[in-house]
This record gives sequence, C-alpha cells and structure tokens, in this order.
Amino acid sequence: MAAFEYLALDTSGREKKGIVEADSQRQVRQNLRDQNLTPLSVKVSEKKVGEGSGSLFSSFLKTSLSVNERALLIRQLATLIAAGLPVEEALLAVSKQGNRNAIQSLVLNVRAKVLEGYSLAQGMADYPGAFPALHRSTVAAGESAGHLDLVLARLADFTEVQQASISKVKQALVYPIILLVLTLAILGGLLGYVVPDIVEVFADSDQQLPWLTTAVINASDFVVEWGGLSLVLILAVALAIVRLLRSPKIEMSFDKKLLSLPVVGKLSLGNNVSQFASTLSILTSSGVPLVDAMHISSEVLSNTWLRSLVLDATNRVREGSSLYSALDRSGYFPPMMLHMIASGEASGELDQMLSRVALHQEADASMILNVLVSLFGPLMLVLMGGAVFTIVMAILLPIINLNQLVL
Repeated sequence: MAAFEYLALDTSGREKKGIVEADSQRQVRQNLRDQNLTPLSVKVSEKKVGEGSGSLFSSFLKTSLSVNERALLIRQLATLIAAGLPVEEALLAVSKQGNRNAIQSLVLNVRAKVLEGYSLAQGMADYPGAFPALHRSTVAAGESAGHLDLVLARLADFTEVQQASISKVKQALVYPIILLVLTLAILGGLLGYVVPDIVEVFADSDQQLPWLTTAVINASDFVVEWGGLSLVLILAVALAIVRLLRSPKIEMSFDKKLLSLPVVGKLSLGNNVSQFASTLSILTSSGVPLVDAMHISSEVLSNTWLRSLVLDATNRVREGSSLYSALDRSGYFPPMMLHMIASGEASGELDQMLSRVALHQEADASMILNVLVSLFGPLMLVLMGGAVFTIVMAILLPIINLNQLVL
C-alpha cells in the first residue's frame, strides 16, 4: 500500500484534502465517493529521495523533520509499541497525529515498507533527512534484540534531551542578539540622521571644533556616504568566509584553531564531547557494536577536527585498542571523561559512564554559555550608553566653548 494525497469536494461544495493509504488511485477515488466526496485530484503523496525529477535538495526538504517533530514522533511510536500494538498499527496511529501533511506522508510511506516485509529500520532508511544514522542504527539493534519498545523509549529520551538543549541555547542567544541589533540601529540612526542636522548649527561658525566633535562628524559623514556600501561589503566578506569554510581543509584548520581559543574553544569542546558521549552511550546500550557506534557518533560532531580524531580512534579500536587508550592518544578529550571511560570499560558499565560524561560536559557548557550571556547583556548596555554619551558630548562641547567665548 502507498500513501496518496487527495483533494475533494463535500456535499456543501467545500474543499477537503488529506492523506490516505490505498493500493491505487482508483481505490482512493472509490473510497472518497463512498464517503459522499467528489474527488478532484489524487496523487502519490511523496516521492522518495532520489526519485522523480526534483533535486536532491528539494527531496531532502520534503523528508526532513525538525528535532521537535522527530522527538514527538519517536515518543508516540515508543508509547504505542510498548502498549502492545504491532509496528504497522502504531505507525498508522502516529500518522493520524501528524500536524503536517509531510509528516503524515512520511510515516505512511514507512508503514508501506513495513507492510511489504521490510523492518522498521529499513523503512526509515529511505528518509535519511528525517531519521539520522543514529536513529536507524538504534532501531535496527532494538529489532534484532527483540526490545524495540525499550530502545525506542531510550531513543525518545535522548531526542527530547537534544531538543531541550537546542531550545536552551536559542533562548539564551535571543536577548544578546536583540541588544546587538538595537545598539547598531541606534548608532546608525544617530550618526546618519541626528548628527548631520546638528552639525549645520556649527557650519557657519569660524570656531575650531573640539577633536571629539570632529571625530563624530567624520564618522557621521562616513555613515551617510559609505554606510550602505560598507554594509554590502561586510555581507559579501561574510558570505566569502562561509564559502571558504566549506572547503574541507580550511574548515578543519579553522575548527582546530577554534578549540585553542580560551573560552569559545572550551564551549565548543564541551558541546561536541557531550553530543559524542550521549550518542555513543545510547548506541552501545542498545546493542550496537562499539566500532559501528563510534563511527555513527562521529557524525554528530560539528567540529571537523574532533570528528577526524574520533575516526582515527575508531580505527585503533577496530585494531584491538581500548576506547580509553584510543581517545587518550588524541590529546583533546577531557581527562575526567577518559578516566570515567576507563572505569566503565573495567566494570562493564561503559554506557552508564558515557551517559554521566555527557551530563557533566553539558552542564559545564551550559554554565559557560550562561556566564557569557550574563556578561554580554550588561556589556552591550555599557557600549550603547557610552556611544550615546560620546555623541552627546561631541554636540555639547562646541556649545560650551561658544558660551565661554561670549563671556
């Protein structure tokens, strides 16, 4: 069975659309007529990645899910399977809960693969934009072990924690970004509109202007004459830097230097290590072999230099080395993490130790981020106040000098 999108008219002439499962378009039209609906159009709801004439990018967009949507979908599926529903019935129930046609179509297409005899992991494999390698490998391991409900519940917990972390970072960055935009807008407005009008007062006077006033007038002239062009040049340079960073060598070199920075480097390392440890923990606890789990976990690392180090460590583990010694040779992973991994390997509780490492690193990264955000707000206020004070003093100094000359 496949998923079909339909557009139909009811008895009152209102349009209705939705997604249903059927063997053919003819069956869909017949079912709609049985419901007193007049079908206008019926088409296959979604093409799989690589099919059709669309680009890979557009296909990816059609089959992608946000972290929030993925967390909700996995949680619903885990709850239904734990309640005893077969996988295909659980997928059907989840599809009816989708708030977007794209989600309903995706789930129904996965269900169609399951009805054809494929496993749930194989059905998810057709949609890598919606279900990353972590989810597919974890589900495959759960199906092999016969504990799909437990694995899905653990995967849902992991996805929800990931969603909460992303939301926390976004919320922490909203206030500083608003302050930065307001500061730039106020300075641009003062220099571009207020200062030029006030300068005309001193234009006809022969008095020598203070250096602060002259500097502000020069800055105002630059903003008026070259402000737009400067903004375009800044955007062009930013786009050029982004394009340069797409080069693997340049990106890896940049990421390596980023880790050596005092505060930003520690924050980046903490976030990456937390993601790596939590991903590796859920994979190993679900029964995925360590080598495969390390390879999949390396894909969640945003820092390409750390990713290359993890891949090198993966090769050493494949050759017989322990996880502790393989990561220790990289020289970048925190000592506490390495000692906890060594303890976990010795006691046979590696997945639990990795989970504790992830929580500890996430707490450290959150603390650093909160400190930076708490400092950034007052700093921007001080800069804004200092800039406004400088402009006001630049305007008042010639007036004060003129009064002294008159007296």
